[in-house]
Amino acid sequence: MDPYAWSWNPEALVVVPALSIGYFLLTRRRPPGRWRSASFVASMVLLLAVTVTPVETIGLNYLLSIHLLQNVVLAEWAPALFALGIPAGLAAIVPRVPPVPALALWLVNYAVWHIPVVYDTALRNPHSLLHLEHALYFATGVLLWWPIVHGRHSPGFKAGYLFAAFALASPIGLLLALIPDAIYDFYVDAPERLWGLSPITDQQIAGVTMSLEQAFVFFAAFALYFARFFREQDAVR
Repeated sequence: MDPYAWSWNPEALVVVPALSIGYFLLTRRRPPGRWRSASFVASMVLLLAVTVTPVETIGLNYLLSIHLLQNVVLAEWAPALFALGIPAGLAAIVPRVPPVPALALWLVNYAVWHIPVVYDTALRNPHSLLHLEHALYFATGVLLWWPIVHGRHSPGFKAGYLFAAFALASPIGLLLALIPDAIYDFYVDAPERLWGLSPITDQQIAGVTMSLEQAFVFFAAFALYFARFFREQDAVR
């Protein structure tokens, strides 16, 4: 197998066009504005970037670090941009998403799929269970970001919510970086040691990358709402 081959991924090649067509049909009468449209398009581009390019091939056959990058995009980056791309008028007709259950679902989903036996089983069933994993990453990711982007909660609440998301999700990456043995047999048995990375080095890179990414994304969003919270407090005084 060529590790740099592009992937014919029906999951992405059906879902991304379907979402795009649905978005533009729903917003054609009330254009959402350039930045919201750009956010939605960026979300779809990210979905394609990690599902039909060599990122998919390498992540699903050779390197845990690339697969975790794929998961982070599916569970955090693309859903955040998707939520930002939804105009307020369209979001208003969607049932309210309670923040605590949304956060809990995202965390449980993230944790369950990283249990070694579940992780390995999904990778060995790329045309069924793995598609379910990726769909749930994106769906729970949208639920995670929805109360931040479209909820009417105070900036202080949103800052606390984002801090909780980071604090509760970050142990996954830290554990992968610190555990002294490779825990995913699928990558230990990979057909080729791509880029000369051993399974444990690959796992450590995956854990560090995941931790740094989450620290950057969630801390940046937390800092934004924390600053808004302080501005509100100053305005009240």
